[in-house]
Amino acid sequence: MGIIAKNKTSITEFVLLGFGKVPELQILLFPLFLVIYVVTMAGNILIVVLVVADQHLHTPMYFFLGNLSCLETCYSSAILPRMLASLLTRDRTISVPRCIAQFYFFASLAATECCLLSAMSYDRYLAICKPLHYAALMNGRLCLQLAAGSWLSGCLATLIISCLMSQLTFCSPNEIDHFFCDFTPVIKLACSDTNLILVLDLLLASLCTLFPFLLTLLSYVYIIVTILRIPSTSGRQKAFSTCSSHLIVVTTFYGTIIIVYMLPKSDTLRDLNKVFSVFYSVLTPLINPLIYSLRNKEVKEALRKIVCKCSDFTRIPN
Repeated sequence: MGIIAKNKTSITEFVLLGFGKVPELQILLFPLFLVIYVVTMAGNILIVVLVVADQHLHTPMYFFLGNLSCLETCYSSAILPRMLASLLTRDRTISVPRCIAQFYFFASLAATECCLLSAMSYDRYLAICKPLHYAALMNGRLCLQLAAGSWLSGCLATLIISCLMSQLTFCSPNEIDHFFCDFTPVIKLACSDTNLILVLDLLLASLCTLFPFLLTLLSYVYIIVTILRIPSTSGRQKAFSTCSSHLIVVTTFYGTIIIVYMLPKSDTLRDLNKVFSVFYSVLTPLINPLIYSLRNKEVKEALRKIVCKCSDFTRIPN
């Protein structure tokens, strides 16, 4: 299994327990997660195609939405294919390098999503609170800078943590009570010094998660205050409708993250945390395209045009 170091066995693979405590549940979970994955990929790819193809969606808000949908396709692919393979084959082992790689892709995309949601909230803040200056402030260059900064900050910050994790020695037991390689359950299995990586993780998590969350929260404080000052009811409803979809996504994403990572790590809450982990890692990428497509007239109109073009193209002339 490994080498002997300091009277401990250095392991080369982990066992992801996942939902293995309830074997009969796994029969239902495979088709469920398979459907979720297929719908998630189809929905998010469709959003990207609509944003690229329709000229009416070439605006800052839909530029960020396209980036978010692109991210969600990668986010789901970092977790669900491995989980589906495990449910199908009953093989729950994963090598240490692959586990660290999975953590890197999952964590970097999660950090990027925090930054993108913050950029989208800033876009909505300018649109509602400073409408006369919106076009000048939220120009193409700023959009590119915010999007590129979100992707780079998430990828680089997590790369540091992943490199340090790869230098750790992991000891038995090698069981991870989770369905993917998250930071805390993996670090608990390390038998080498983890003080440095824990400090850096706290610092980088604050920069890439807490700081964007506070910016998002601050943006919505100003947005809500501005909306409440609008004298007409129809004006308030119209202003709120422009940010309601984003607010639902932000609430779902951050709400489940806070529950998972802020609640005490007791044995009684461990299974509950696993359930909420499914929400932000599996269900959030699924509901994002549904929220934006079902609640957005412009997206539905763009979809209608695409469907009409496809039907005209496939129609056989008499």
